Amino acid sequence: MNKLEPDRGMKPLAGQRIGIFGRGGSGKSTCTVFLAKALAEAGYTVCVLDADSTNEGLALALGADDAPESLLDWLGGTVFSGGPVTCPVDDPVPIQGARVRQEALPSRFVSQTPEGIRIFQVGKMGPLGPGAGCDGPMTKIARDFVLETDGPAPVTLIDFKAGIEDASRGVVTSLDWVVVVIDPSYAGVQAAATMKTLLEQMHHGALPATRHLQSLELIRLLEDSYRGARTKGALYVLNKVADAEMEYQLWQRLLGAGLHATAVIREDPHIRAAWLEGGLLKSVPAMAEAAKLVRALEEGRGAFMESGPAENALVPGKTF
Repeated sequence: MNKLEPDRGMKPLAGQRIGIFGRGGSGKSTCTVFLAKALAEAGYTVCVLDADSTNEGLALALGADDAPESLLDWLGGTVFSGGPVTCPVDDPVPIQGARVRQEALPSRFVSQTPEGIRIFQVGKMGPLGPGAGCDGPMTKIARDFVLETDGPAPVTLIDFKAGIEDASRGVVTSLDWVVVVIDPSYAGVQAAATMKTLLEQMHHGALPATRHLQSLELIRLLEDSYRGARTKGALYVLNKVADAEMEYQLWQRLLGAGLHATAVIREDPHIRAAWLEGGLLKSVPAMAEAAKLVRALEEGRGAFMESGPAENALVPGKTF
């Protein structure tokens, strides 16, 4: 895919796609909610794409009255149930009709928050029933879906499922930025380090595995998508940090893995309670950290570098 050049006068992140990744329970959806709200406060038009095929509640956490119906239903279903949406691993061909103007999309497929954040849902595995197949087609929708609007192009946040499987399926080729959420655990730091390695390999020209593909045309298409990947870099967020001692220990782990955090979201019982009750997430400190993340993205602080740590990375005790 070709890189998008911003128009003069356009806000830096307008039209860009930001993927949120992290291991299960790291708080990807929490980060998505506060980042979406911080972007809206910064004057951006914002779309949130719920691409987690198992977790529920993101629309309610954002403040919408209910969740939208799935884009998977709108597009006709997965290939495993006789529909047209295929897995990107077996078939990298883009989905026809995945670029859509909102007026062409029935209202039941989009929800909206009071501040105007639009919410879309790729689909959930549960309603498909047993034996429905993998959720690769949902990953493909997350890769290809673009909402076209009048006026400034929206920033699209995509909340992916746990782990890095979706990244390995090539969805990162359509993302401008990756945000990795790290919970206070050895596994959380290791997952972030693995994502960092994957992104750096792609940045340095590593191509995807294609020996399973029989068609030379499909092989070329998949390899070209990697060569034309628009991903500029990654930023890292610490989440569920209980206290200063835990933050210090996490920083030691991060530095050992060559990682640098841009924001730190503290453990908050009110956030935990909101997820339990299915309600709106609120937190002044978390919003302040999300605003830091917006500024870092606007300034390109997580951009790939050939060597050395990203400039202006957050260090313990440093403020912006």
